[in-house]
Amino acid sequence: MITQTITPVTHDLGAFTVRRVLPSKARTMVGPFIFVDEFGPADLTGDGMNVRPHPHINLATVTWLFDGAIDHRDSLRTFATIRPGQVNLMTAGRGIVHSERSPQGELATNPGMFGMQTWLALPDGREEIDPAFEAVKDLPVVEDSGAQARVIMGELWGTRAPTTTYAQTIYADIVLEAGGAIPLDSEADERAVMLVDGSAAVDGVALERYQLAVLAPGTAMRLSSESGGRVMLLGGEAFATKRHVFWNFVSSDRERINQAKDDWRAGRFPLVPGDEEEFIPLPDKPKTVSYP
Repeated sequence: MITQTITPVTHDLGAFTVRRVLPSKARTMVGPFIFVDEFGPADLTGDGMNVRPHPHINLATVTWLFDGAIDHRDSLRTFATIRPGQVNLMTAGRGIVHSERSPQGELATNPGMFGMQTWLALPDGREEIDPAFEAVKDLPVVEDSGAQARVIMGELWGTRAPTTTYAQTIYADIVLEAGGAIPLDSEADERAVMLVDGSAAVDGVALERYQLAVLAPGTAMRLSSESGGRVMLLGGEAFATKRHVFWNFVSSDRERINQAKDDWRAGRFPLVPGDEEEFIPLPDKPKTVSYP
């Protein structure tokens, strides 16, 4: 049973569209997921995607692409080009700075841009861990009745992804053929699905594209598609402690967010090697995430 549907807030960035379902007025989190953006599909032209250096604390960002490529740089001296089939997990912990830009050498071929960016709140006692980065390509695939599910994080259908998790987390990319179906695991405290392409239904109830459909906990359900579709499944353990969000900062402690704001204004965060010239200023008004 679908217990709640969340319609995204849409941001038109010119080159591509971003649709945000979390956080929303209706709901802040599903498991550890506190921020869920879907972007594209789009064909990038001109300068492409250029998200200037910006900071994070007390969270982990998860980038997953269906199409396109993004050059990731961070203050740990990481450089990685994100491509479909590879999950990038950046753990902010006590603080990290990163930038996300289209590979300049590929802009002439008019690359696509289509994917998901999510944030995971770090659990109590682990919010201030050391920052880290990992890119994982060898993700397990589960196949069943015309459905192929790639497990991005956590354990689903008896298969565990090698990606690091800090709280109990489930995250999967499910591609359904026409007439395909797959059971939705019911182990997680909280879980939700998002249709990102084609059509699909949960126990016969049609999903609306880009809406987040929150599922009843502990209930066995079946995801199916008559004509083919693509669905993201996400969730995990429910957090007992409230998380606060301001811009790119997440924390259980408001004062920790205020400290991060002061540190960014004062230039106390580290620079991003290879991308030191620009940065996104702290916004005057509280909002979640910045885009150039």
